[in-house]
Amino acid sequence: MSGRAPDVAVECWGLRFQNPVLLAAGTAGFGREVARVVDLEALGGLVTKAVSVEPRRGNPAPRVAETRGAMLNSVGLANPGLEHFCAVELPWLASLRRARVLVNVVGNTVDDFAAVVGRLGAEPAVAAFELNVSCPNVAHGGLEFGADDAILTDLLRRARSRTAKPLVVKLSPVLPDPGRTAAAAAAAGADGFTAVNTLPAVAYDGSGRARLGAESGGLSGPPLLPVGVRMTRIVAARAGLPVIGVGGIRCGADALQYLDAGARLVEVGTAALADPRAPERVARELAALLARRRPAAARNAAGPGV
Repeated sequence: MSGRAPDVAVECWGLRFQNPVLLAAGTAGFGREVARVVDLEALGGLVTKAVSVEPRRGNPAPRVAETRGAMLNSVGLANPGLEHFCAVELPWLASLRRARVLVNVVGNTVDDFAAVVGRLGAEPAVAAFELNVSCPNVAHGGLEFGADDAILTDLLRRARSRTAKPLVVKLSPVLPDPGRTAAAAAAAGADGFTAVNTLPAVAYDGSGRARLGAESGGLSGPPLLPVGVRMTRIVAARAGLPVIGVGGIRCGADALQYLDAGARLVEVGTAALADPRAPERVARELAALLARRRPAAARNAAGPGV
């Protein structure tokens, strides 16, 4: 029997990912921060922390709190801004040879998204953009960009006019009709979806005080797994575009659930905060599981790009 590792490469958006496992946005900074403990080149890629036009200080501390079987976070999309990213972080990311780089984009207005995409659209190191449309739209009273089909359509059309690179829309798990939202986004120029973002949640410490400085935050970890798998199934079926599954992945079997639901790629997030080497382990376990299913399942995971 051959000891050669199984080929689980994925062709997606005309890009080759050496395996389906990516690091999720917000869990590995810009990659450099974890490079000494995580072999980024052993993964399919990474999604950077949020990049906005202007620097963001983020939310007040505490920003992270553990809860039973999960984690709450309210970082507030803190980041050093677009110009710092271009001058400091992007040159380092360009040194990666095998891991693909997706840039997570946030903004206060529709124009902010277009500005970030336009500035980075011609950068060879950037493979694709993950648009965090779950953040509040300041111009529309704080309503999430992804909660209104008309606003989301406008955002995507403006972003599409600034780049030919893949635009991947990150969806909230509390959308009332994720299939409808995905269909509207696809019609407006989206190339794929990330399902899902964290689940809005609040926790108190027993004395009446919120566990997070901003009170409300996002729930992540194992409880999010079936939520993300369900949305992946809905969005993949309705939109017919590639989906990146994320939420609650701790092992190869968890990742396989997303692939079975129709995802082409997966992201590991909270598990990497507890164990920085978890994404590499998930990639190895997933490869072994797919090898047992060969030839059919492994071929599906590495099927033709969209």
